[in-house]
Amino acid sequence: MLSRVAENIYWMSRYIERAESMARVVGANTKLQLDLPRGVTPDWKPLIDVIAANDAFEQTHSDYGERQVVRFLISDADSPGSVRSSLRFARENCRTVREVLPLEAWQYLTELQLFVDENLKAGLTKKGRHAFLNRIIRTCQMTTGLLSSVMTRDLGYQFLRLGRNLERADMTTRFIDMRLAVAQPDRLADSTQLSTVQWVTVLDSLSAYQMYRRKMHATVEREHVLWFLFKDDEFPRSFMHCVNAIEEGLGALENSRPCLLAARKAAKDIERTAVEKLTPEEISDMVDVLQHRLDDIHTTIARMYFLPAPSDG
Repeated sequence: MLSRVAENIYWMSRYIERAESMARVVGANTKLQLDLPRGVTPDWKPLIDVIAANDAFEQTHSDYGERQVVRFLISDADSPGSVRSSLRFARENCRTVREVLPLEAWQYLTELQLFVDENLKAGLTKKGRHAFLNRIIRTCQMTTGLLSSVMTRDLGYQFLRLGRNLERADMTTRFIDMRLAVAQPDRLADSTQLSTVQWVTVLDSLSAYQMYRRKMHATVEREHVLWFLFKDDEFPRSFMHCVNAIEEGLGALENSRPCLLAARKAAKDIERTAVEKLTPEEISDMVDVLQHRLDDIHTTIARMYFLPAPSDG
């Protein structure tokens, strides 16, 4: 397989996952407004923090209000992390490798981009946001499901898996870190209620609530959620499951030992850490380490398979 084809499949998969994830987190934070105790409003700044886009955001916005943050994360064409930009990049990568992908993938992404462009104004309003974001999430899921169900399990499929699971692992750690950064107001008498609502929002952001209740047989509590989202190897969006899937995908590639070593470091960081016992500050530090590990995996994959070989001359 040509390195160009492998790279485009890899990035198409990442951008589809990124668009879905951003739609999820905006939708979950919108829903949070209905669940918070009286007198408490959701903070929208952590949604910008989660993609480390504060500098870009502050160049064009004076405050982190709901309207400004939602517009930046959904429609801003200059933000590489916005839903609109991610879908555009996903479709462009798909266009260049249409010959090795199911035709329906190109059709789904094209139809979704047209839908977003035509309904963007309504989708940014509180009234239209829920249906707008749900359409994006469903179409991204349809595309991912299509690719998973009909693609031949060749090298192209392995790069598709690598992109999807790297992006999922990254976004899972970012969503957790985002909620840990939200301080609980001292004036709130029942801080336990607020904590529960916030961790339910994390689970909702990952469509993990039902699977969490099924696996843990417990109410939503910080330590249980942390264990489930970091260490459960059966839930598809947990960090450990994603890293295991990355290792499986790399195992099907030639000359993958450097990449496998990078992935193994990330797995060991989680295996030897009792995440449920860490303080918020320790969790945040660990998230930083894990994101560096994921970046190392990506960099090694790019060096081994995407970048042109150095010239002998």
